[in-house]
Amino acid sequence: FDQGEEISTHSSHGDAMVYVIDGQAEITINGEKFIVNAGETIVMPAEVPHAVFAPARMKFMLTVVF
Repeated sequence: FDQGEEISTHSSHGDAMVYVIDGQAEITINGEKFIVNAGETIVMPAEVPHAVFAPARMKFMLTVVF
């Protein structure tokens, strides 16, 4: 993602895991914000509202398990 890009708040039928490859992500899960740095992982549970925001340019891998 380039700086300022985002995936707006939504929910998924599967658990979603974000692994930040490079940079930093701001992840919001059920209204609570988390900063996830390169090399870190966070899980967004199924059916819980979440969003991903890039405060600066970043790369991440998204895995969704149904």
